[in-house]
Amino acid sequence: MRAYRVPAFLSAPEWQEVPEPTPGPGQVVVEVTAVGLCHSDIGMLEIPPTLAESLGWTAPFTLGHEIAGRISALGAGVHNLALGTAVILASSSCGNCWYCVRGHSNNCLYGNVNRGAGDDGGLAPYVLVKTPRDLLELGDLDPVAAAPLTDAGATAYHGVNRVRNLLEPGSTAVVFGAGGLGSFAVQLLRVLSPAKIIAFDPSLDKRSLAMELGAHLALPGVSAETVEEVRNHTGGRGADAVLDFVGTDATISAGVSSVRPGGAYGLVGAAGGTLTTPGGWYHLLPKDGEIFTYEGSSLADAQGVLALARSGLISSPVETFAFDDVEEAYRRLRAGTLRGRAVVTFD
Repeated sequence: MRAYRVPAFLSAPEWQEVPEPTPGPGQVVVEVTAVGLCHSDIGMLEIPPTLAESLGWTAPFTLGHEIAGRISALGAGVHNLALGTAVILASSSCGNCWYCVRGHSNNCLYGNVNRGAGDDGGLAPYVLVKTPRDLLELGDLDPVAAAPLTDAGATAYHGVNRVRNLLEPGSTAVVFGAGGLGSFAVQLLRVLSPAKIIAFDPSLDKRSLAMELGAHLALPGVSAETVEEVRNHTGGRGADAVLDFVGTDATISAGVSSVRPGGAYGLVGAAGGTLTTPGGWYHLLPKDGEIFTYEGSSLADAQGVLALARSGLISSPVETFAFDDVEEAYRRLRAGTLRGRAVVTFD
């Protein structure tokens, strides 16, 4: 079968012919219907080989970790799953380690290698699922719209859950970056909290989308005036919570400085920014506040987002591309011209 793969670390992805997967004991093969594309896919192309090897990654591997499809083959010993069932794939986790048994599968000790990240992902007609616990039934959800839910949607859900206790009536939540993840965060803040939502993004299209999805205010990208703008819109107090889906020097500095005492700043974006100041960083941090970061989401997060989508409380803005147009989809993703999430569809 034809697959879009990373041939070697620090190499451009390319089309390759690979064998169709067959399931071993305890494994499942899924026929792919749709795959969401992610900025982390682009970051994988720049990962140093030494770091990749320390994570247990090997190349080549097929890209694509936001996968929806139908079960096409079951390995020996797989029970309670039926051929033809529409499914969506959550991030891989072992289910047995210290973190997994406590419900924190996003921190799984064995979760560094994942589909589309050091192992074969979904940008191919079929994908092998080595742990059936990763499969969640799709039900009547549209697989094209649903494909980003267990990554972009669930990652945003995880961050919103981390700050929900701070979002009382009269509170303010700030979202930096209203793209693939930020657009979900805006919706989830609207549905799960009474907070006033302020979104920042340099793209007029994405600011417009944020307003459509529930933001009360959408402002241009982070600048030297951002902290003052946040304080002006919060009676001088500052934001109760800031979720940063960008992660540059500018957004990290503005985000930390915009948080009120006792508030929280969450860094999700992987742009590689730092927090530096000539006077040291200590006095920049919100007094009595919280600074946190994380990657991905848990199975519970994925199930929560799917439940909200089934109830119609959140939507999944996407732009679709044919499988043959994967390279154009990634070009648009790099250029930042997408409105919502890029999803590759299969006939």
